[in-house]
Amino acid sequence: MNTVLFPEIDQFITTLKLETISEERKATLQPLIAFIQEKVSANAAVRINFICTHNSRRSHLSQVWAQTMAEHFNIDNVVCFSGGTEATALFPMIAETLSNTGFQIAKLSQENNPVYSIKYAENAHPVIGFSKRLDDAFNPTSAFAAIMTCSQADAGCPFVPGAEKRIPITFDDPKAFDDTPQQAEKYQERSEQIATELFYVFSKISQ
Repeated sequence: MNTVLFPEIDQFITTLKLETISEERKATLQPLIAFIQEKVSANAAVRINFICTHNSRRSHLSQVWAQTMAEHFNIDNVVCFSGGTEATALFPMIAETLSNTGFQIAKLSQENNPVYSIKYAENAHPVIGFSKRLDDAFNPTSAFAAIMTCSQADAGCPFVPGAEKRIPITFDDPKAFDDTPQQAEKYQERSEQIATELFYVFSKISQ
């Protein structure tokens, strides 16, 4: 694969601090590491669907960073998805936060739930970002890990049809800071946390 990430993203990855991940959090991440390792060892496709209630913030950050880290570590056959228990729209601050980190973002449609192209490398297929239900036709129907990124979806979605594994890895919602002076900072903070933890996950995969 050896896709070259955009330099700004590459630079950002070098600033991530793995020491900020607690032992307790590493234990939370371990089932995802095990799932990816099992698929890579079997030379099988790694499908990961990140799920949150509205599929608007944390699930998209997780999808984009997981796909980026798979490329960074040259792990083939990884395809990342996202979905919600309901569809809303990708929150514009997510696109802005990723853009500030070096992702190339293009809005492909203008309706209430716009479709975004999110590129992390010149020659890689972009992540297609839009809000959708977890069972949307865009998402896989079997042989995937469902990662519950918010506690509401984790509690409200005890069963994910077709999921081989259901793994809760929840993050605090930056939505709490919408329309406050701290909004941009808190979205960046959450993006950085998710990037750091997914860097850790993919760094543990041996090929």
